[in-house]
Amino acid sequence: MGRLFLVNLEGKSYSCKHCKTNLGLCDDVVSKSFQSRHGKAYLFSKVVNVYAGKKEDRMMMTGMHTVVDIYCVKCGSYVGWKYEFAFEKNQKYKEGKSVLDRYKVWGPDGNNYWVAQEVEAGDSDTDDA
Repeated sequence: MGRLFLVNLEGKSYSCKHCKTNLGLCDDVVSKSFQSRHGKAYLFSKVVNVYAGKKEDRMMMTGMHTVVDIYCVKCGSYVGWKYEFAFEKNQKYKEGKSVLDRYKVWGPDGNNYWVAQEVEAGDSDTDDA
């Protein structure tokens, strides 16, 4: 295997809960009102140190989207998903943005967000923005 190059972020950031690798800056959070199948999630304009899985069309609460699951580049843990395409015109603002599941990340204050209760619905992306 080749050498692993990681992007180190300056400032307050979110990181992988398993290996503490930086994933995104607080300044890049677009919305904290998203939901995933595991609970709360954050929409980011930019994330780093992730790799993408296979593209798939997924029905979410706000309509059909083409997404890829994203994984920590260091440990391989699932951390969220990235919007590749939104079928609905009013959802186009999500394209190119990524969602990190709160239960999979350490917060900027060093707190790990644990699941308080399971969300019964499948994939979700509800936001109040």
